[in-house]
Formats: sequence, C-alpha cells, structure tokens
Amino acid sequence: MDIRSMTALEIGEKIRKREISSVEAAKAFLDAAKSEGSATNAYITVLEEEALDAAEKIQKRIDQGESMSPLAGVPVAVKDNLCTKGVKTTAGSKMLENFYPPYHATVIDKLSDAGAVILGKTNQDEFAMGGSTETSYYGITRNPWNTDCVPGGSSGGSAAAVAAKLAPYALGSDTGGSIRQPCAFCGLTGIKPTYGSVSRYGLLAYASSLDQIGPMGKDVKDCAAALSVISGYDIKDSTSILEKPFDFSRAFDGNIKGMKIGVPKNYFEIGISEDVKNAVLNAAKEFEHQGAIVEEFEIPTIEYAVPAYYIIACAEASSNLSRYDGIKFGYRSDQANDLLSTFYQSRSEGFGKEAKRRIMLGSFVLSSGYFDAYYKKALQVRGLIKESFQQAFQKYQVILSPVSPGTAYKIGEQISDPLAMYLADIYTVSINLAGLPAVALPCGFGENGMPVGMQLIGNAFTEETLIKTAYCYQLNTDYHTKTPDLVKNKESLPAKGGDR
Repeated sequence: MDIRSMTALEIGEKIRKREISSVEAAKAFLDAAKSEGSATNAYITVLEEEALDAAEKIQKRIDQGESMSPLAGVPVAVKDNLCTKGVKTTAGSKMLENFYPPYHATVIDKLSDAGAVILGKTNQDEFAMGGSTETSYYGITRNPWNTDCVPGGSSGGSAAAVAAKLAPYALGSDTGGSIRQPCAFCGLTGIKPTYGSVSRYGLLAYASSLDQIGPMGKDVKDCAAALSVISGYDIKDSTSILEKPFDFSRAFDGNIKGMKIGVPKNYFEIGISEDVKNAVLNAAKEFEHQGAIVEEFEIPTIEYAVPAYYIIACAEASSNLSRYDGIKFGYRSDQANDLLSTFYQSRSEGFGKEAKRRIMLGSFVLSSGYFDAYYKKALQVRGLIKESFQQAFQKYQVILSPVSPGTAYKIGEQISDPLAMYLADIYTVSINLAGLPAVALPCGFGENGMPVGMQLIGNAFTEETLIKTAYCYQLNTDYHTKTPDLVKNKESLPAKGGDR
C-alpha cells in the first residue's frame, strides 16, 4: 500500500477503517523526508519525535471511537511563518534562527484539535518576501518536477513537500499569490481564502491587510477539508469575520450547468506565454462543455495592480518588521557595542537582500513628502480594483484567469532582476488587494514539461462556489493526478544558499 501516493482524505479514510494507523502514515512521510528531502530542501525543521508521539495519541482517540475530522491522524506540513509552541519558527530568516514561540498560531491549534499530525516546518522566502523560495536563509527550495527550477514562492517549501510526496497536504500563506503560484509551478491545488475567514493570529506578518493562510494539496477535496478545519471566527484576530467554519458538504455534486464564468480577455494580451494561454483557454472550453456559460470581458485596472500592491505591501512590511531590532525581538549582532550599533548591525546581518529592499521601499513611500504621491494613491488604486471586481461579480459567479504568465523558471534566472519577478505577480496580487478568495489548480503542461496552473476567483465568502467549480473540472480531467518522478530518480542535489 503506497501511503504517500494517497490524497489526505484517502489516508484519513484508511485510518478510520483501521486499514492503516496514524503512526504508519506519519512514519511513511517522515522516512521519505529523511531519505529524499535533500533533493528539494522543502523542510527547514522535521519534527520526527513530536509527530510520532502525536500520531500515537490521535490513534488512541480514534480507536476509542471519538468523532473527529476526516483529516484526523493525517500528517500535514506547515509553513515556517506559523508559530508553533516550543518549536523553532524562523520565517526563513536569520533574524529568527533561534525563535521558539511560547504559543501556537490559531490554525495550528485548530489542526491539532482536528487530529492532524504536524510533520515539520517548510521552507519559504524570507518573511514571505519573494516569488521563488530563493531568498530563504536556509537555502533554496527546488521544484520536484525539475530540481533545476524554482517551486514558486513564498510558500515554495509547502508546495515542494506535497508535490514530492513528503506530505499529503500543507498550509501556506498568501500575501500576493504565495499559495497559488507555487501550486501552479508544482502541479497542485491551493486555496487563498477570503480575507478574514481564517485567523492570522500567530502568523508572522509581512503585510497585515493582505496576508491570508490557506491549504495546499493534491486536489480540491483535500483543500476544502483543510479549509473547513482552519476557518472560522477567532477573538484573538481583530480582522476575523467568518462566524462559523466553512461547510463544503454540498460542493461536490459536479454540476455547474448554467454557471456564468467570466474570462478577462486583457489578461491574455501581453506578456503571457502561449502554452499557459492555451492551457487556460482550453480549461474555459472544458467548463463550457460541462454546461457553464463562459464569456469574455475586461478588468480595466489590471496594469495598476502590481505597483499598487508593492507600495502597500512594502509599506506594511517596513512597519511590521521594525520590531526586529536586536533588542525586543530577533537576532542580535555580536559586533554591536552600543544602542545605535545594535540596531544597525543586527538588522544589517539579520535580514537578507530582498527583505532589506522591501523595508527600504516601504519606508520611502511612507516618508514625509512621498506619502501622498505614492502610498495614498496606491490605496486609491486599491479601491478602484475592488470596484472593478464588484462590477464583474454583478454579472459572473466566477472569474477564470492564469496564475502566472509562465511556468516554473530556472533557479537564478530572475533573482537578480526583482522587477521581472514582481511583474510575474500580475494575475494574483489584485485578489489580495480586494480581499477575495481564489482557487489555483493545474490545467496542463508547458512546452518544457512543467505544470500550468489556472485560478478561479470569486466574490467574498463564495469559497463554496469556487470549490464546486474546481471539483467539476477535476472530476472531468486528470491533470491533478499527475506527479513528478524526478525526486525519486534524480541524484539528490545540495541546497545552495539564496541571494543575500
């Protein structure tokens, strides 16, 4: 029985039927992480002892007949910017290389209550700042489909872990596409939920008005099950809105007849590769074949999304990361000998190049004389983007778009050109600016053999509609069942340090 090839829900069902135990499931993935993990460098920390102990305890509860989640006993990987009590939580940065939180993030508590077994903490771009998982202090993460390529970012470790069968599903965070883009690059399914539907308490903040935690898995049913577990109101998060966790029990009938799906034609005009364009448009034809009404339209504000996003995100990052000063939080330099040098040396040594770049940009746009010219205008553009989506949702239930203009690129290809990497977020950042939900799922392969992803975008709190639509597609196609074999067959490669 190949446990690692099963979906998370299949593993959960096998555990409930006593065909396998939670300990067997955890051991299968832990052994793989030890033997194959170096090929992708997906994990920063593997929690072997803790995971096996948790699996034993959960198995006892299951054996006693306790009613639990469908994911009870199933292993999961979590991104290393989610606080785990007593377990090192680094956010991919030297700044937090020795940070052991005294509390769990709310989503970690919810996973534990549901009986999940946490395998480890996954690699990421430093403080979630990057689109390739090349900026981590703990080395580059590699794409299991081709270890010469990036897995996407910033949740690249979570994506690589699932794609390489080192975890059945994982949690990531999405500030401007950091769940969806790695899913597209690694042939996975992921959900960026509506802002306020999943608690951010215990998430090490990058940009507080944009960050959201969400699941990544082999298919949309796994992601829906995980989102049901982690969603819902949290008094510890002032932006928490959703009163009760999502219930997707009616989302899997496979029927989308009469559903109106909009395709923004201006998303396909400039800068997109032909293989991505063709794969997404072929997906639109599949939706039509299943009875949906697919129409083209235009979202007029798309060209302003990337600059508005980076101004707002960097402004919030410069504020959020100011706490890491070598005194209150974070790394303290041994070279410091007074208060000023403690600040200067600790932040200079503790942060990598990309984090410094974004802190400086954020401080600049918030500074006197530039606040109105940049930050205030970016907020106005954000309002226009929200309005554009609201107008579209008066006519369409779902919007179909690409996730990224191209497939996964070679390691080192864009890290020295930040502008090119930022522009690759053109299809994803507007969803975060508007606080909307989106589901990313595989829809084909590029000429280079790498996966292509599409995203389904919905109005706020319409996750059920998006999941219903994604499930219909996956019911009638098999792209989500394809898996890479490169990790198994290719010689393991040492992870090289990122661009710092």
